Amino acid sequence: MYREIVLTYENRLENKDITAINQFNGYFNENEIKLEHDGNRVVILLKEIDYDKFKKISTRCSNYIEKPIFKEIFNSVDAIKSYGIKGNKRNYVDYNKERKVKGRKQKEANRSQFYYALGNNFSEKNNKIPKEHENQIIAGDSENLIKMIPDNCVDLIFTSPPYNFGLDYVKNQDAHYWEDYFEKLFRVFKECIRVLKYGGRILVNIQPLFSDYIPSHQIISNFFIKEHLIWKGEILWEKNNYNCKYTAWGSWKSPSNPYLKYTWEFIEIFCKGTLKHQGDRERIDISADEFKKWVVAKWSIAPERNMKQYDHPAMFPEELVERVLKLFSFQDDLILDPFNGVGTTTVVAKRLKRRYLGIDISDEYCEKANKRIKNLHNEL
Repeated sequence: MYREIVLTYENRLENKDITAINQFNGYFNENEIKLEHDGNRVVILLKEIDYDKFKKISTRCSNYIEKPIFKEIFNSVDAIKSYGIKGNKRNYVDYNKERKVKGRKQKEANRSQFYYALGNNFSEKNNKIPKEHENQIIAGDSENLIKMIPDNCVDLIFTSPPYNFGLDYVKNQDAHYWEDYFEKLFRVFKECIRVLKYGGRILVNIQPLFSDYIPSHQIISNFFIKEHLIWKGEILWEKNNYNCKYTAWGSWKSPSNPYLKYTWEFIEIFCKGTLKHQGDRERIDISADEFKKWVVAKWSIAPERNMKQYDHPAMFPEELVERVLKLFSFQDDLILDPFNGVGTTTVVAKRLKRRYLGIDISDEYCEKANKRIKNLHNEL
């Protein structure tokens, strides 16, 4: 079964046109795409394609003939915006065919129970954030400042908690340090849960402390589960950073104590009360192509390259924030980052027409975050 597209021309196809069509077909098998011809017609029979390969071969074959046949073939396929993704190929046939599952409705009802999220006392009544906290970057302790915000007024929280807030990380890296650290972090996160709307999302970018053998992504996830939030999923942020040394820790070329290298970080995603976040469809700003690519939960994004410019040791790139906000929030949603640093979350929120609130304990970082907002105003 194919998806069929017919192209018709005023004049009959010439021998060189047919030769180019046969050459095109030689690059693909019948489960991908094939071209048939009849007099003055070209019929595209489409199943699935590697888009980049298809574009490359179409361009190559167009150089063999004068008629714009392959340009029109490419444009006709490229104009199709409804397709599935399988591996690195776009699938155009039966990609949305629903499998018949016996007892589907009951199974869906059972899955929606989220046994670990039962017994929560979350109110379904959402509130508006006071104007004085809207579109602000505030210096201070997040634990104290978030207490000034009413319940259920934030649509999405995106943050990457530092490993040194309010504690002396350099001098105190013993077991007591990490106990104090997580106790402090979870007090902040409890306030975040309180101000998050019913149906709101909280996403935490975290890199486990591999050298200290502390699975911080799991510790944080366990905290949110104990607080009755619903685990929506996990995104692997692949940084493609292969600069770490082989012999920094552990054993070399020996099973004695090999140290595992990691080139990715995690984004843990949790929802309050329900998986569905209500919003105005007119305020959706994610494209079909972006949606299809980004729901595949492994994102290959280069690390931030401007950390020296902002004098910050652990920034995430703007592209990471853009994907999070477009995939999980609507325009005009209120975005909170309780560890805002130099303001990557807030400046991207502003650029994407979201409201924002950024909090950081560093006056210097908040000043830089405000400057980024001001520069964005100038650019717009």
